[in-house]
Amino acid sequence: MTNTTVASGRRSRSKKPEPTGADRIPKPSQGWYRDPVTGAKLRRVTTILEQGCSKGDALTHWAGNITAQTAMDNLPRLVNASLYPDRRAEAYDWLRRAHTRKKDERKDVGSAVHKVIEANVLGEPMPAELLDDPELVPFLDHFLRFVEEWQVTFEASEMVVGNEDKGYAGTLDYLVRSPLIEQATGAYFGCEVPASAVFCGDTKTGGELDVKGVYPEASLQMAAYRNAKVAWLRDGTKVPMPETFWAGVVLHLRPEGYRLIPAVADDAVFDAFLTVKRNAEWTSGLSKQVIRPALTLPVTAEERAA
Repeated sequence: MTNTTVASGRRSRSKKPEPTGADRIPKPSQGWYRDPVTGAKLRRVTTILEQGCSKGDALTHWAGNITAQTAMDNLPRLVNASLYPDRRAEAYDWLRRAHTRKKDERKDVGSAVHKVIEANVLGEPMPAELLDDPELVPFLDHFLRFVEEWQVTFEASEMVVGNEDKGYAGTLDYLVRSPLIEQATGAYFGCEVPASAVFCGDTKTGGELDVKGVYPEASLQMAAYRNAKVAWLRDGTKVPMPETFWAGVVLHLRPEGYRLIPAVADDAVFDAFLTVKRNAEWTSGLSKQVIRPALTLPVTAEERAA
């Protein structure tokens, strides 16, 4: 029940207390971040990319390959099920969802790896349930090797950032400094990298190490984070977004090893992100209103008289 007070013959609603501490940090919900202090509603970066980027044939081919591989790996089971109508229908449903199960598995692994990385970055104890998972141990080992080999220090991890003017927000993986990343990036792009430059960093765990597992959307995501205007610290303090170098790095982390992939996230890529954002707004909004029900023939005067 809402508390009310009576003043000058009117009932007034008591104000909700102002959020304090970490409660001031926007949290994602159904594709949006809402600033609990200002009430601003900011579109989630990952939702923008999901709705605004066409996956084209790549996603179709990936789903087809997963389904075919699952079928070949389970031929005896499927052949046997095909002899019985009820089991045939069950096997059909199980097979057609093969790509969804694979996607969920990768998502679970990715989330767990991010938790392990965040604990390491913050100097907190590793979650025991994750350390006991043999599937995650190689990911953690290769992550720690990356930190040591590249002399990485972390400036931030899992930090919420936003651009209120452009209407978006997201949670970046981390910001890093590394003298070796500076040198390698400068040599790769043939440019001068400022000393102690801060790089946006992201971790991807999909694909295979020797084939493509990092996609152009990673650059769009990084460009959006780089061009955020504000960031929220863990205590809820709202600060200007730190300046970062125009190219970030994607840590492609797999059980068999890791690769460090440069990702251009300059002004041109940010302009492309804004185009993708407009595409997402079309897909989720106006596109649902433009095709209407079929027209019907007008009724003639004779038909009305009859």
